[in-house]
Amino acid sequence: MEPNEIDQTKGAAQEQLSTHSRLWQRDKVGFFIARRYLFSKKKTHAINVISLISVIGVAVATMALVIVLSVFNGFHDLVASFFTNFDPQLKVMPVRGKTAPADDPILTKIRQMPEVAVATETVQDIALAIYNGKQAVVTIKGVDDNFNELTHIDEILYGDGEFSLHTANLQYGTPGIRLAESLGTGTQWKDYLKVYAPQREGQLDMSAPEDGFVVDSLISSGVVFAVNQAKYDKSYLITSLGFAQNLFGQPGMVSALELRLKPGSDLEAVKKEMRAVAGDKFKVEDRFEQQADTFKIMQIEKFMAYIFLTFILIVACFNIVGSLSMLIIDKKKDVVTLRNLGATNRQITNIFLLEGRMISVMGAVLGILLGLLLCWLQQQYGLVRMGGADGSFVVNAYPVSVHYIDVLFIFITVILAGWIAVWYPVKTFAKNLYEKA
Repeated sequence: MEPNEIDQTKGAAQEQLSTHSRLWQRDKVGFFIARRYLFSKKKTHAINVISLISVIGVAVATMALVIVLSVFNGFHDLVASFFTNFDPQLKVMPVRGKTAPADDPILTKIRQMPEVAVATETVQDIALAIYNGKQAVVTIKGVDDNFNELTHIDEILYGDGEFSLHTANLQYGTPGIRLAESLGTGTQWKDYLKVYAPQREGQLDMSAPEDGFVVDSLISSGVVFAVNQAKYDKSYLITSLGFAQNLFGQPGMVSALELRLKPGSDLEAVKKEMRAVAGDKFKVEDRFEQQADTFKIMQIEKFMAYIFLTFILIVACFNIVGSLSMLIIDKKKDVVTLRNLGATNRQITNIFLLEGRMISVMGAVLGILLGLLLCWLQQQYGLVRMGGADGSFVVNAYPVSVHYIDVLFIFITVILAGWIAVWYPVKTFAKNLYEKA
């Protein structure tokens, strides 16, 4: 390059650097003035009071968001822990029809994958259970002998017996706790529990309707299970795989292949590999996908709570508008002085906008800290109880689980709501002031 070109390049760079430096200095001065306006004593004491109320309003709304969303997370985790005791880690089911051959090559290949620790075949369908004149529509779930290795069912059993499926030609049944209550069996019944299932073939003869059902009997295992979910506790009856296959006329067939992986296995990677093997013939679901409806409803409820509380937050942010409008009027002489010193209308407006944003940030930080503190106190001491007496609910106090991605999302929401709420009013108030100045 020629010397003149080098000098011109250096001059342009220095001019650009000087411009950035001046802009940075102006921003720094604007921040200093906004901070001084926020914390200094005003001529009208009410402005300080309204500014404090604005910070408190934003903080309370932010705190409410943190607490409410954390409570929803707590219930989500609580429900997930209940399902964990009963639902398998992965479940493979036919896409079409209720059952598939147990020796299907795809199921065999999945069962033999090196990451699989336990594989249990199951048959599940609806039947009618009758005991001492009481009856109930039940979901019969027939499982393999290794079912207690697949799930944590031993942790949710109640009674004097033990979880058993069959002995010789005797078939045991283990009902949910609410099903046992509705049938009047208790944890251990003495007589046979009759189970009726419709015949799969032939037509129903109305002159002898009892001939249209397959009838079998179960004896008590001496225990009941309690998942603390009505879906299971009220209708499920666990028995042996052979009993269910005979009752529903499905010899050699399975409703699902339920799996538990070896410790340290990558669930998502294994699930993806199994889905590649299953193709369009079988579907592979994890615990959350097996209960997709339940968790989807909980997510919708959480989202609706977030929307309603965000509206309250926006209303709280309009307190900032009142504070800033009074501040603009109070600082009318300062505005004239700043303009005489060379400040543009845009720079002066940014000072007031910056003060509104500082109030939003202060309220957000204070609200998040208070929300996290109250969540910690609830986790440690259970300050807010569920009901008046212990044992009335599954948990005695409201469950709380803080997800920090939620906290970050709340902080961004508060900042955006505060900034948007003050932008147009401050622009309007400042413009009217400049016209009068």
